[in-house]
Amino acid sequence: MARSRLTPERESELYAAVLDLLGEVGYEALTMDAVAARTRSSKATLYRQWGSKAELVVKALRSNKPVHLAEVDTGSLRGDFLAVMARTDDCEMEKNSALMRGLSHAVHDNPDLFQALRELLIEPEITGLGSMLQRAVDRGEVRPGNPALPYVPHMMIGAFAARELVDSRPVDQAFLTDYVESVVFPALGV
Repeated sequence: MARSRLTPERESELYAAVLDLLGEVGYEALTMDAVAARTRSSKATLYRQWGSKAELVVKALRSNKPVHLAEVDTGSLRGDFLAVMARTDDCEMEKNSALMRGLSHAVHDNPDLFQALRELLIEPEITGLGSMLQRAVDRGEVRPGNPALPYVPHMMIGAFAARELVDSRPVDQAFLTDYVESVVFPALGV
């Protein structure tokens, strides 16, 4: 990838425009031409900076995350989970859930999008969650070898996916907090 000549402010502006377009038209209809027009930039610049639509979209999503799990360490697993959940308000959580639902459909027809999501968003978050859980094991909060440990990512992703399907309601802080307290922590023995 070319060395970035964009200021952080300009990069943030581009990412915000990409996320707005993604929410408006979806991944399939989002084009580099539309991003270039919306951001008053050239398509060549976009490709030089990001290489592909998939990489641009995923990096925009990554930049929009209020917190990266690897950065959170409050000294307790309960504190870590609550700190992560407190950094996103309900409105932003609903918007992000809608974007991810749309992308979850698009990955089936776009292997480059799937690969970019795995490498740039999913794997770093799973690694961060793994670090958070390992610290809890190291502190003695979670028993080493607890059979629920490898399934915590599945539990959390499942909560996001199932809330809309089961309750016809978006994920919000109250739901996630209750879910973590009622499902995740008991499974981990916390």
